Amino acid sequence: MELILASASPRRRELLGYFGLPFSVIPAAGPEEPPQGADADRTVWSLSLQKARQVAESHPDALVIGADTVVEVDGAILGKPRDEADARRMLRLLSGREHRVYTGVSLVRRSARVSSTQTEMTRVFFREMTDAEINAYIATGEPMDKAGAYGYQGRAGMYIERIEGDFFNVVGLPLCRLGMMLQELGVELH
Repeated sequence: MELILASASPRRRELLGYFGLPFSVIPAAGPEEPPQGADADRTVWSLSLQKARQVAESHPDALVIGADTVVEVDGAILGKPRDEADARRMLRLLSGREHRVYTGVSLVRRSARVSSTQTEMTRVFFREMTDAEINAYIATGEPMDKAGAYGYQGRAGMYIERIEGDFFNVVGLPLCRLGMMLQELGVELH
């Protein structure tokens, strides 16, 4: 069975590669429409399913993996920053605080009428960041394509005191949960 990752994220591509399964990458191209007034859990659930379904439309026999990640703090959902000022706002909001990272993962195979969506949540604890540290981090460009304006696997790791939950979820693809979902659908993992 063909396996397709419906994401342009190089991090997700690398993480899916850890399974040792052949797969192709076909990013979903449609507009992302989060449900009106939804919380973070429901938002990633819906967006990951939208992405998987969109790619599955033109590849009905493939098993398509869709994923979406957001950061939530005080009930506010933080996606990717629009610009450096937005990244600065997000990092100031996260500085010295706990927040939660949610990732939705969807598996869709249209021809077999298979659809499964689950979400993962990880708590992340940032240490206090100075304005100089925030500005220096933004200057690296790293925050600009990441939910919450940071990448744990990169330079932002020096600002994270600890996490509670799946590390890979914070990077963008919860491997343990995805592995269990694939096995439930009969995909052999070695």
